[in-house]
Amino acid sequence: MAKNIYVGNLPWSATEQDVEGLFASYGQVTSVKLISDRETGRARGFGFVEMSSGADEAIAALDGKDFGGRALKVNEARPRPEREYRERERRPRW
Repeated sequence: MAKNIYVGNLPWSATEQDVEGLFASYGQVTSVKLISDRETGRARGFGFVEMSSGADEAIAALDGKDFGGRALKVNEARPRPEREYRERERRPRW
């Protein structure tokens, strides 16, 4: 089963290929997704890596490791919490 890994404190210049290369030495990388700002398209400095093998070794080896001048934060990704939606009154914002 594939394991999803959170990777934080990435340099703005990091690409999905850079991150994949970093994790590939520890096992099979299934996918890499770097998160970018919706408005500007600029990298947000974090992303997710899915690995089918070697995930625990990668987490242990890369957490705190220097990458592009920054200390990476690497851990197993937690599931996104359910959002509670409620009906709001529709009224002007001004």
